[in-house]
Amino acid sequence: MEQSYQAVIVGTGVAGLFCSLHLPRHWPVLLITKSDLESSDSFLAQGGICMLRDESDYAGYFEDTMKAGHYENRAESVELMIRNSQSVIRTLVGLGVDFAREADGSFRFTREGAHSRPRILFHQDVTGQEITSKLLAEAKRRPNLTLLEYTAMVDLLVENGQCSGILAQYADGSLHPIRAEYTILASGGIGGRYVHSTNFPHLTGDALDIAARYGIRLEHLDYVQFHPTTLYSTKPGRRFLISESVRGEGAVLYNHNMERFVNELLPRDLVTAAIRKEMEREKVPFVWLSMAPIPKEDILSHFPNIYRHCLEEGYDVTRQCIPVVPAQHYFMGGIWVDRDSKTSMDRLFAVGETSCNGVHGANRLASNSLLESLVFARRAANAITSSVQKERTSA
Repeated sequence: MEQSYQAVIVGTGVAGLFCSLHLPRHWPVLLITKSDLESSDSFLAQGGICMLRDESDYAGYFEDTMKAGHYENRAESVELMIRNSQSVIRTLVGLGVDFAREADGSFRFTREGAHSRPRILFHQDVTGQEITSKLLAEAKRRPNLTLLEYTAMVDLLVENGQCSGILAQYADGSLHPIRAEYTILASGGIGGRYVHSTNFPHLTGDALDIAARYGIRLEHLDYVQFHPTTLYSTKPGRRFLISESVRGEGAVLYNHNMERFVNELLPRDLVTAAIRKEMEREKVPFVWLSMAPIPKEDILSHFPNIYRHCLEEGYDVTRQCIPVVPAQHYFMGGIWVDRDSKTSMDRLFAVGETSCNGVHGANRLASNSLLESLVFARRAANAITSSVQKERTSA
């Protein structure tokens, strides 16, 4: 049975949800996800989300992002992300997102690696869960939005060179064409292709393979970021992330002689390289991370999830070092998009980790992922809405 919508969105992480919430409320929109609604990497983001604090912070924020990305970033995209950060945060707060506050009610900011000053908003160490759950709750309240779990995109529908929807596979294995005036790919990263990754295993970059079949422009497929600190384990499956904000708050790295060997606040790729070098030199499978410099009350209030998980694994981070190792974390490449998240195929957009708008360059700056996803998802929604209005005016 064929279905028709104004838009179909593949993915229910922050990018897909935020895009859907900015489309007109009277449009019938379908969102599908390959797994359950809460198994997106957006739920896993720990550290936080960046925000331009004031005009005096702009030059520093821009330079921090460019420097971390080895100046291979698309400068226009970086500017768009930073300039739109405050309005995105206002929208999130309006949807009920609860960021940490100072005693006077102002935002409390934390700092992470390669940031020249604190500019990261957070909710304990589950910022992604806080943001995504509030967006999901709002999406469920919208009568024009339909959300389908365990539904995968297996192909695009293409007519006369433009996208006209997707071919979806339902949980029972049946295939169904879903027609849509506009299609938005928001299906996440490629962590499922790696043995050791912080990503959910079902995120295997399906959209990239499908896009390649149609000659849709791809960019920087070799730009893959490894997070320096995930909890070392011999168990199979996804690796548990130890947030960069832990090091931003003072945690330090030691080798097996309990010697510091790197500046913990360097960009992720440099810290990862230093850890790998030290592991190779010592012929060991991990290094140690100590949270001893962080007051116990700060650990329990800022990092309760990390504290609980490590305790379950046998490590009390308030008293013991924990073993950490780099793991695949983020994909900076993807389906090429312009400033409005439009791909090289007409009526096809891509947002979030699936897309490559050039913000991150060759290496993503910590806590830019949620912000980038939200800014460019909203731009996609606005561009689609504007296109439809123009079409109807000229008709």
